[in-house]
Amino acid sequence: MGKDHKPEWSDPNNPDSCQSIVRRGKELESQTVSFKKNVRFQKRNSTEPSIDVLYDGVLKGDRSLLARAITLVESNADQHFQKAQQLLKMLLPKTGKSIRIGITGVPGAGKSTFIEAFGIYLCNLGYRVAVLAIDPSSSISGGSILGDKTRMEQLSRNKNAFIRPSPTGGKLGGVHRKTREAMLMCESAGFDIILIETVGVGQSEVIIRDMVDLFILLVLTGAGDELQGMKKGIMELADIILVHKADGANKQIAEQTRQEYNRILHFLQPATKGWNTKAYTCSSITLEGINEIWGVIQSFAETGKSSGVFEERRRIQAREWFYSMITDQLQFLFYRHKEVKSALPKLENEVISGEMTVAAAVETLFETFLSETKS
Repeated sequence: MGKDHKPEWSDPNNPDSCQSIVRRGKELESQTVSFKKNVRFQKRNSTEPSIDVLYDGVLKGDRSLLARAITLVESNADQHFQKAQQLLKMLLPKTGKSIRIGITGVPGAGKSTFIEAFGIYLCNLGYRVAVLAIDPSSSISGGSILGDKTRMEQLSRNKNAFIRPSPTGGKLGGVHRKTREAMLMCESAGFDIILIETVGVGQSEVIIRDMVDLFILLVLTGAGDELQGMKKGIMELADIILVHKADGANKQIAEQTRQEYNRILHFLQPATKGWNTKAYTCSSITLEGINEIWGVIQSFAETGKSSGVFEERRRIQAREWFYSMITDQLQFLFYRHKEVKSALPKLENEVISGEMTVAAAVETLFETFLSETKS
């Protein structure tokens, strides 16, 4: 600003084209103005709810506290592990009453679209539906988009529904290692049907079979899914094969695809004893076939419970979960071992440079780990 209080960008050849007035500010009555120098703003410490608060909230079906309970279970922090396990132990007697359904399929098969349409249908029937949607984690940044709640916008607003997106965390099969615990949380919160949407990345996706009662495979028409399904072996794990997007001009082709799948299934061993896996068509736009699928699921549950296969499968899954947790815990203890962490970078460089074989490096690390454990 110059002496005449004109800004620097004013035209000196035409001074009258710009006018400005500078006035001193006035303090109004009853207005207190105070300035503090060098003030650092700190984020308010968020208080974690106690186990009793989480327990009561989950049993009452409070979706906010249920979400916080699942967050506690998913946490990798040491201080949260014991608290999460104590909460799970308290809630365990309230679990096991829901129908657990796994849904997989190739990317683009419309898993999220189907789950929203199917979930809304079930909610309208009076059922409470929980969706555990698994999103792939980046191998570079480790992050996930977690966009399933956005894609299922209508279902997420339903008072009888709960949607929880979770990252894979690099776990084989695209299933987060805490998905089982999250499923138990939802069951104890009173949800009748648990839908687990997987990433749908291929052969490793069969791990979902070990945590659900019923496995649904979504396929498309004209995408070579018949051969791909046979090659991957996923068809042998499916209880229901669903030819999705059977509407409009695609409806007739979808019916032909359904018949082709049923011919293939005739030569395969059923995934569940006493149950014949069949293919069906469905449209999440016209909702045609949705009620038929629910009828098939109910028939599956009734057949499995009456024959004892239903409970036997859950016992086997609990055993597999037990051994899986042993493996995870051993891996966790191994990598956080002080001496192992110290020796790991040096041995890694020796392996990369060719100074030591991989087997010798691994043996050295385990000797370090076991010797410290014995002492």
